[in-house]
Amino acid sequence: MAALIARSVARTARQGVQVTSIRCANKMMADPLEHATGLEKQEMLAKAAGNDNFFDMRVYKRVSGAKANPTVVPSFYEKRLVGCICEEDATCINWMWLEKGETKRCECGYWFQLADAKPGV
Repeated sequence: MAALIARSVARTARQGVQVTSIRCANKMMADPLEHATGLEKQEMLAKAAGNDNFFDMRVYKRVSGAKANPTVVPSFYEKRLVGCICEEDATCINWMWLEKGETKRCECGYWFQLADAKPGV
């Protein structure tokens, strides 16, 4: 059995590899938008329309952080997952669920609140 394996390895090592390159100067790749589907296509159409933040992933700066003046996060849902980077050099994000109508305090002491927003804005 070992001799059979050794023979097949030796035979493969002796055989050369052939590579052929074809030049297609007149052909162009199709538009990626034609091949995209689902969320990828929606994202490409939104970028073409000028909306670079299709998934609403922008970063909001925290304000003073007092309970009387919380950081307002827009949302058109009743709940939203919000991440707070408590320190500038932090390597982790503190995640929390915000619900409309209530203010919530992060572990670092900053307060957050959801506000009504229109979809797609």
